[in-house]
Amino acid sequence: MLHVAPEPCLEQRLRERIGEAYLTADLHDPRAMVQMDICDIDYPDGAFDVIYCSHVLEHIPDDRQAMRELHRTLAPDGWAVLSVPISSAQTFEDPSIVEPAERLRAFGQADHVRSYGPDFADRLREAGFGVTIFEVSDVASPDEVVRMGLARTSGVIHYCTK
Repeated sequence: MLHVAPEPCLEQRLRERIGEAYLTADLHDPRAMVQMDICDIDYPDGAFDVIYCSHVLEHIPDDRQAMRELHRTLAPDGWAVLSVPISSAQTFEDPSIVEPAERLRAFGQADHVRSYGPDFADRLREAGFGVTIFEVSDVASPDEVVRMGLARTSGVIHYCTK
């Protein structure tokens, strides 16, 4: 399993359950097991049975390249959960917006480079993924949604396969 930008609350649990087959990766966080740019993943095709990448792609200038790399490194019978905040009617990006205050205004956070809409699933499909969209309420009770912070995914889970 590849866990990109691992959340501490999940990392410990996953590491305990998965053991040596669990790999954390981050471009900047020294706590991650490997330093990795997901636009250029230094692992072979089909290396990972599972990929979990939550709230990362909205920070990456070339998200489409990152999606292609995640797809490339996913095993043929593997699956991935790729989550982003869905906060617009349609994905909006403007690479000329570089100042943090302007990014905050345009994208909702100073370090975001785009605001995703429901067409996020189309971007995943363009990268080669099969995409099934689940409502958070399909897999968690209202109490679990709050406890696990699932509300920040805007109520949807993108389950991706090859």
